[in-house]
Amino acid sequence: MYKLVEVIWVDAEEYGEIGWNDLKAMKRYAKKPCPEMRSVGYVLYNNKSHISLASTVGSEQCSSIEKIPTEFIISITELLPRETH
Repeated sequence: MYKLVEVIWVDAEEYGEIGWNDLKAMKRYAKKPCPEMRSVGYVLYNNKSHISLASTVGSEQCSSIEKIPTEFIISITELLPRETH
């Protein structure tokens, strides 16, 4: 069984239009914090560089995975205790 977790993390961001942008507006936006994101999924892999989550896991298949760099992570919370047999 895989751990089900919620990961709170800060995402990298790019802002602006293609071509020229107003420098004053860009400087104002540059001061805003990066967006805080929340992801929920089953932990397929976790090491010092990143965590990999899948939203759906079967016995032989799973959904696509989301990889979050460790440096972006604020917290990881286990949502349900794993069953032990």
